[in-house]
Amino acid sequence: MQLFFRKQGEGFPLVILHGLFGTADNWNTLGKSYAAHFCTYLVDQRNHGQSFHSDEWNYRAMVEDLKNLLDAEGIEKAHIMGHSMGGKTAMLFAITYPERVERLIISDIAPRYYSPHHQQIIAALKAVDLNVVKSRKEAEQALFSVLDDVGTGMFLLKNLYWKSEGELAWRFNLEAIVTQIENVGEQIPSEAHYEGETLFVRGGNSGYIKERDEEDIRRIFSHVHIVTIEGAGHWVHAEKPQEYVETTLAFLR
Repeated sequence: MQLFFRKQGEGFPLVILHGLFGTADNWNTLGKSYAAHFCTYLVDQRNHGQSFHSDEWNYRAMVEDLKNLLDAEGIEKAHIMGHSMGGKTAMLFAITYPERVERLIISDIAPRYYSPHHQQIIAALKAVDLNVVKSRKEAEQALFSVLDDVGTGMFLLKNLYWKSEGELAWRFNLEAIVTQIENVGEQIPSEAHYEGETLFVRGGNSGYIKERDEEDIRRIFSHVHIVTIEGAGHWVHAEKPQEYVETTLAFLR
């Protein structure tokens, strides 16, 4: 099965992969900036957005999904950019198929293992009983009865859509994600190695890439630049979009 994607612009291909609970649509605004220079693919990963749902959900499967997309589009080589979960997919793809990657950009995620830390988000999503709620307002109230982070809540609610008249549904495959949530924190193999040009972008206020992670990053990615965008958290591209675009375009061009 093929992934859903949005394609913008012309030129050398650039593929962008979203994070957990995200969609290609989260990158629409930034995508326009990249589309002025590249043929830009905004991709929904499996179990997210408008891509297919599957009981299998891990990075190996997502890497093969990306390869299949490139093959179907006739793309021999592309720039690959990924945020968080998408960054882990991008890392493993570059290690597995280095000949398919021109330049690699990883946003606010390190190669190390991350223990599950989305418990409150999952609890909030489970609090939204889609068999009971009959409006987006009711769904919002149920979500925020558990979740106290307005920004994260509004981000999640972008995934809520009308499946049919009177029936709300999530774009993401909540059941598969909940039962396999540990997979999203999977470590990139420590013996792995990638020699292509790589950029890691981290938010200055984010704790996802710590100083101790730099040693692992430089061991696996031998030609790497690590840039910090001050004043940004984990969603560095959304919180500081101009700085993010300028930093990544300078690297790509």
